[in-house]
Amino acid sequence: MGGRGFFVWSAYGVTAICVLTEIVWLRRSAQQSRRRLVRMQQWDSSSEGSEP
Repeated sequence: MGGRGFFVWSAYGVTAICVLTEIVWLRRSAQQSRRRLVRMQQWDSSSEGSEP
């Protein structure tokens, strides 16, 4: 690599860390959205019976 191996491999490492971090954040966000949707659906179904 012409003496640039450290730079090249550290760039690959930083990129891999960024991609993995993004995947973790996306999964957490999706889980939170699913939980919120379930709560909203439960709230909506429980409030249907209280209408006059």
